[in-house]
Amino acid sequence: MLELSERGLEQVEAWAAAGVELPKFDRRQAAENTRNRPRWIHFGAGNIFRSLIAKAHQKLLNQGLADTGILAAGTPDSETIDRVYRPHDNLTLLVETDAEGNLRKEILASVAEALYADPLRTDDYARLVRVFENPSLQLVSFTVTEKGYALTEPGGGYTEEALRNFEAGPERSENVMAVVAALALRRYRAGASPLAFVSLDNCPNNGDVLRKSLITVAKEWAIRGHAEEGFVHYLENRSTVSFPLTMIDKITPRPSPLIREELTRLGIGGMEETTSSRHTYAAPFVNAENAEYLVIEDDFPAGRPPLEAAGILLADRDTVNRTDTMKVTACLNPLHTALAVTGCLLGYAKISDEMRDPLLRTLAERIGRSEGLPVVVDPVILSPEKFLDEVLNERFPNPFIPDTPQRIASDTSKKIGIRFGHTLRAYAEREELKTADLVAIPLAIAVWCRYLLGVDDEGRAFEPSPDPMLDELRRRLASPAAEDAESTETAETGKAHAAGLPPDGARLGSVPNVPPVLASSALFGTTPNVRAVLADAELFGVDLYSAGLGGKIEKMFFDMLDGPGAVRQTLERELGIGQPDRKEKQS
Repeated sequence: MLELSERGLEQVEAWAAAGVELPKFDRRQAAENTRNRPRWIHFGAGNIFRSLIAKAHQKLLNQGLADTGILAAGTPDSETIDRVYRPHDNLTLLVETDAEGNLRKEILASVAEALYADPLRTDDYARLVRVFENPSLQLVSFTVTEKGYALTEPGGGYTEEALRNFEAGPERSENVMAVVAALALRRYRAGASPLAFVSLDNCPNNGDVLRKSLITVAKEWAIRGHAEEGFVHYLENRSTVSFPLTMIDKITPRPSPLIREELTRLGIGGMEETTSSRHTYAAPFVNAENAEYLVIEDDFPAGRPPLEAAGILLADRDTVNRTDTMKVTACLNPLHTALAVTGCLLGYAKISDEMRDPLLRTLAERIGRSEGLPVVVDPVILSPEKFLDEVLNERFPNPFIPDTPQRIASDTSKKIGIRFGHTLRAYAEREELKTADLVAIPLAIAVWCRYLLGVDDEGRAFEPSPDPMLDELRRRLASPAAEDAESTETAETGKAHAAGLPPDGARLGSVPNVPPVLASSALFGTTPNVRAVLADAELFGVDLYSAGLGGKIEKMFFDMLDGPGAVRQTLERELGIGQPDRKEKQS
C-alpha cells in the first residue's frame, strides 16, 4: 500500500504505476533554504491554498525558478495542521478532474513547514516570529475567507472578539488579523523591512479590506499603548508595505468519496476524510477542477518569485479590479449563489445536477449572459464571454466536482449585495439599461428570501446553511408588517398587492395552499414580512424599492408560497420555461 509521506515517496515506480506525478526538486535542500531565508508564508492552509497556490509554487520549484518552499500557517481556530499536514510530512495529493472524468494526480511538496499561528502554541509561534523578523521574507498571503478580516458587526461597531484583542495586545492575540498584526509589529521592531500582504480571498477589493483590518488593529493598539505610532505609519507607507489586489478562482469542494475510492483502488492508503470540531472537512488529498485563474496586482516592495512562470497573471490595479468585478458580480459568483439557494429548495445535492435541469440552466444563463454581461467592463487580460462559456458549459456541469448547493449557500447574507448589487446599480444608473427588464436577478433574490424560511418546495423543513445573519433575517421575516404599510408603500409594491398578494398580518394558515409545515411554524405564524428584508439597502448594495424592483421581488416571493411546487412554477412562469421531464436528484 502506497503511503503519502516522505518515506512513501521512495516508491517511485509504484507511484508512477498509479499515475501520480512526483515532485522534481530536492525537497531537503528546499526545506533547509526555507529555514534559513524564508520568502513566502501563507495563512489559511485549506483546500484552495493546497489546490492552487501550493501547486503554482511547486511548478517554480520543479523548474528551478525557486529554491525555498512556502510556510503554511493554520489560523488560531484551525485544526488542519494537526489533521492533514503533520501526519503526512506536509505533503498533499492533488486530484484534478475535467468534465470527461479524466484525473490528473500530483503529490505537492512545496509546503516546507506547517505551523500554527497561535501564541499559545509557543514553539510554532516562536518560529513565525523569526520568519517575520527575517528580511528575506517577501510576501504573506491569505485564504482566511471574508469572515477572517471582519472586525466589525453589521451595524458598524467592533465585535466582542476584536475589542478583546485590542485590549489584550499583541502578546495575547486570538483573531487572525490580530495575530498577523502582532507578527508584523515584530518585523517593524526588527528593522521595518518591506513586505507584501496578499489577500487571495474571494471578495472585492480584497487587498484594501486586508489593509484596513491590519491598520485598524495597529491603531487600536497604539491608542492603548501596545504599539508605537511608527508601526501604524509603517503599515500605511505603500512604498514599504503593499496590499495588492487579486482575483482568484478555482472550485475546490470537500473531499469526494468517489475520489477516495479511486485512490484506494490504486493502492494509496490513508486517504480517509476527517471532521473538525467546527464541522469542517479535510483529507490528505484535495479534489478540484482543473480550471483555475489567479490575477495579482504587481506590487511587491520586497521582491517576489517569478509567479508568471507558474501561470499566474500579473497586472496593474485597474485590470485586477476589472477581472474581479467580471467574475464576482457577473460571470460566476451570482450564478453560483442563485443555483445554491434554488438547489436547496428543489432538492438538489450537486451543482452539476442542477445544470442538467433546463429550468435552472436557463436561470444561470439569464443571470450571466442576458443581465450580467451588458454591464461588464472587459478586463482584456481575460475574455468575459469565454470565461462565462467555460463556467456554463464545462465548470458547473462537471459531474466529477461534487460541489453542493448547501456549501455555496453558506454566508449568503455577506455575499448577496456583492453578487447582485453591482449589476443592479448599473441598471439603475445607465440610461441604455432598464431595471424593469431584469427578471433572473430579482428571481434569485426572491428565491433566497424563500430559502430563509427553511422549507423546501415540497413543504419539507430543512436547515439553512450557516450564515452570520440567519437568525436576524428570520426575525425580520417573522416580525409584524408596519401598520401603515399600505399608505407608505411604493407604487411598485402597491401593484404587487393589487395582483393578489396576502394582506399584511394575514396568517399563513389563511393563505391558500401554504405547505402545512409553514402554516404550523411558530416562527412564521403570520405571512412573512419579506419587506423587512428587502428594504435593507446595505444588505443588497442598492435600495431595491428606489430601483423599482422591491414590489416585483415581493410578488415573486409570495408566488413561491402558493403550495408545494410553487417555487418551480414561479421560476417557469417568470423565465418562460415549460415543465421539464422529471429529473434525477442525488440523495
